Amino acid sequence: MGSGPVGGDRIAVRARARLEDRLWEEAPSGANTAEELFSKEGSKMVSLSDIAAATGYSKATVSRVLNGDPTFSVREDTRRRIIKVGNEMGYALKGRRVGIPQNVAILDNVDPERGLHDAYFFDVREALKVKASEHMMSLASFPDCDSLIGAADRFSGFISVGPSPLKGGDLEKLHAALPHGVFIDINPAPTLFHSVRPDLQQTILDAIDALRDQGRQRISFVGGDGHIMGMHFHEEDIRTFAFVNWTERLGLSADARVCAEGSFTVENGRRQMERMLADSTGPAPDAVVVAADPLAVGVLQCLVAAGLRVPDDVAVVSINNLEVCEYTAPPLSSYAINREELAESAILLLSDSIIGRYEQRHHVLISTELVVRSSFVPATAV
Repeated sequence: MGSGPVGGDRIAVRARARLEDRLWEEAPSGANTAEELFSKEGSKMVSLSDIAAATGYSKATVSRVLNGDPTFSVREDTRRRIIKVGNEMGYALKGRRVGIPQNVAILDNVDPERGLHDAYFFDVREALKVKASEHMMSLASFPDCDSLIGAADRFSGFISVGPSPLKGGDLEKLHAALPHGVFIDINPAPTLFHSVRPDLQQTILDAIDALRDQGRQRISFVGGDGHIMGMHFHEEDIRTFAFVNWTERLGLSADARVCAEGSFTVENGRRQMERMLADSTGPAPDAVVVAADPLAVGVLQCLVAAGLRVPDDVAVVSINNLEVCEYTAPPLSSYAINREELAESAILLLSDSIIGRYEQRHHVLISTELVVRSSFVPATAV
């Protein structure tokens, strides 16, 4: 799945190598210009020769690894040792390119039986492939922790994609084998691994606020099964948790109805909306926040079948902004999650982890943006 440098990339790498060779030739005797610019430990200069002597690798190998040369093929355990020794000796690594590994494992952490293996996670994987190609990385996928642990010596780190729950014991074993890892979309082990996630709690609050600004008060929610992971495991999706929390705090809970169980599918969205309308003892909701687009397609189908006009009677807003949103009737307003930024942030966070930039685990939240279509037009957009 990975690719090597092509065309202009090769030219740029060779040009940089020639420039550095020339700078070294012109440097004062006994000094390396690159080290003078980037490496000091107190008053003592740390040279490539020092690192080469400490690791047992040639100065040329050390130089190409620490310069992040993407055309240089080397075993991942060799890269890890050179970077580790360089850090320990106080060599200031030049940038993230140094830490971006040539081979990265992908933990394909999905649960297709629950309907979670949908277009969103496919898009995230595709974005990772594109970004990996830009960084001249190769990707290798693994279906579970055990298979990844068995191949750990081939990689400097891993990126996990998907929401399936993972056992604490498996995560500890994974950390022992591969301490550098980034989870996309979930945060199952905050003290062991980094994470990059869309800020879904803020997204839910943004949706509620936008609906209230339009005068909607009977705001309800349709979601599905999920998990909140970390120090504690909670059988509730974070979007459901956020909706219940914020409607209570904003004094909307009396009119807020919540149907949030089952898979994230069109059929389940339609079924839950039908149940919400059938169980209602008062007026129908005047707005519905939906956890994901596949569910929202079913919600729209139910509302239209019930003779309710969208958005005049009921506004509908969803999350994910899948392509299907353009083709529903009416077209679906949905909060877009930038898959490319998730992928890029995960790669750079992994790189920073590998070169020892962080002492603590970092957990990145990426904002979402509402793409307005006919199912809900905010007051500010009118």
